Formats: sequence, C-alpha cells, structure tokens
Amino acid sequence: MEKTEIENVFIEKLLQNDKRTVGRAISIVESVDEKSENLLKKIYRHIGKAHRIGITGPPGAGKSTITNQLTKLFRNQNKTVGIIAVDPTSPFTGGALLGDRIRMNEIGQDPGVFIRSMAARGSLGGLSKKTIDAADIFDSAGYDYIILETVGVGQSELDIAQASDTTIVVLVPESGDSVQAMKAGLMEIADFFIMNKFDRPGSEQALSALKSVLIMRHHDEHSWVANILSAVATNDTGILEIANEIEKHKNYLIKENCLIKRRSQQAKMRIKEIVEDKIKNKLWNENGNNYLNSTLESVTINSLSPYRIADQIIENFKNQL
Repeated sequence: MEKTEIENVFIEKLLQNDKRTVGRAISIVESVDEKSENLLKKIYRHIGKAHRIGITGPPGAGKSTITNQLTKLFRNQNKTVGIIAVDPTSPFTGGALLGDRIRMNEIGQDPGVFIRSMAARGSLGGLSKKTIDAADIFDSAGYDYIILETVGVGQSELDIAQASDTTIVVLVPESGDSVQAMKAGLMEIADFFIMNKFDRPGSEQALSALKSVLIMRHHDEHSWVANILSAVATNDTGILEIANEIEKHKNYLIKENCLIKRRSQQAKMRIKEIVEDKIKNKLWNENGNNYLNSTLESVTINSLSPYRIADQIIENFKNQL
C-alpha cells in the first residue's frame, strides 16, 4: 500500500511538471524493466496534447541552432518546450555536436524548457528506441511542444517520422549527397524542408535542385505539399517562418483528420515493435541460446539445415508458453 501511495505521489508530481520528477521519470524509462513499463502504462491516458516535432538532417546543418531559436520563439509565445537531442554517442561528449549542445544551454536555464540528451544506442534510424517513451514523459508533464532532434540523413533515418507529428529535414547548400539520399526515400518523410545557411554560395542552385526532386512527389488536392523554407538560423532569419509552417502543418493535420490517422499508424508500428522485442527477449532466454549452441556443430558439418534448427527453436519456445 505504501509503495502504491509513493507511486501515486510521483505520478502527481510528474503531471504537475516538477522538473526533478520529469528527469527521474525519463531515467526510469531509459531502463528496460518492469518499473519502466508500469510508469508508461500509468501516464498513457495523460498524453496526446503535445505537438511532436522531428528535426533531422546531416551533421553541421544547424539543427541545434534551429531548435534553439525555435524554442526561444515558442517561449515568447508562452509555450513550454521539451527537447530530446539524440546523439550517436554519449550525451554532451565529443564530436562536432558539442558546440551546438553548449549553445543550447542558454535555453536550458529557462523554467519552461527541459532538454534531455540521449544516446542513439546503435539505432540505425538515428533515434534511440526509448526516445518515444521519453517524449511520452514530456507529454504527460504538459509540455506544449516536444522537439526530437536527431543526427544523420539516409534511408535508415525513417524512424524519425514514427515519432513525430511534423517532420522537418534541415539541409545546407553543400548537402548534395543528402538530396541524392532523398531520392531513395527520405524525401517521403519530410513535411517540409529548411535550406539553412542560405547566405552561403550556391544556395539558390541547391534550392532549385531540391525543388526539382520534390516535383516528382505525388500529391492531390487533399495532400500536404512539402514546402522549402530558407533560413540563416544563426541570426534568427527564417525562424518565424519555420514556426508558422509548423503551425500550418498542425492545422492541416487536424482539419483533414490526419493527426489521428498518423498517430494510429505510429501506435500500430510501436505496438508491433514492443511485441517483437518481448518475444525476442523470451525466445533467446537461456534455454533458447543453449539449444542453439548445442546444434551449431550439426549445421557446420551440414547434417542439419539452419531452417530445421530454427523451426525447432520456435517449437521449443511455443511449448514453453
């Protein structure tokens, strides 16, 4: 009983946006255990009000600067912001990202802003699997906007769209390879593009190249047409236009009933991933691994097919259920 009361007090503080509790809650969901699942189950009915913004693009495109400037603008509008900065390595250490993270510290002192840096933990898409759980914590705490900032561009980057209501791809005039990557699929996830550092040489040509790629994107009278905004984030140029485009896209999603459809699709993918992870963990328990190891010699000498062994591992697993 006492444990339940303590948990209820913790949840109450989280819903009241007590910063220390928010930080502890994110630490809890970063661990994969029963406590994490119980917390996420308890808060789930309190989420869904925040607008989640995914910002992705190649390293050095200025994503953190845009996040920084956008957050200032949202705060001037009296909106609260939770930021999850997903790094490919340990938070706040090493690489070209350090300077951007330090610059974000100025907004980190704002009581209406919470910044959490998370490691990608080898996720090919550039997002930690626990990022969505952390976003749920921010959502339950009442933040108006949740910004998910991740590094890298490529076909494996598509999972940013599975975590966001609005997905923004940030490019710079030198991002020729990124434009090529978009032809392979990334362009499909962007709700709009930002050509940052537009004061650099070759900006107009890069913008034209991007437009030529987008012309091929299928749309009809009900479709959202991805826009391309230019910006020089370091001096705040184009930030207001970016905020307006986010609001425009949000209104479109609500008007066309696409927000619920998008979130339903995201929930479907998330549930599948959770189920697959749970089955995988149970499948490869001690018994599963022991059986696999005991049959490897048979595979090596070609007396048993890997498919036959796989079938047997699955059969053994079903018998344990």
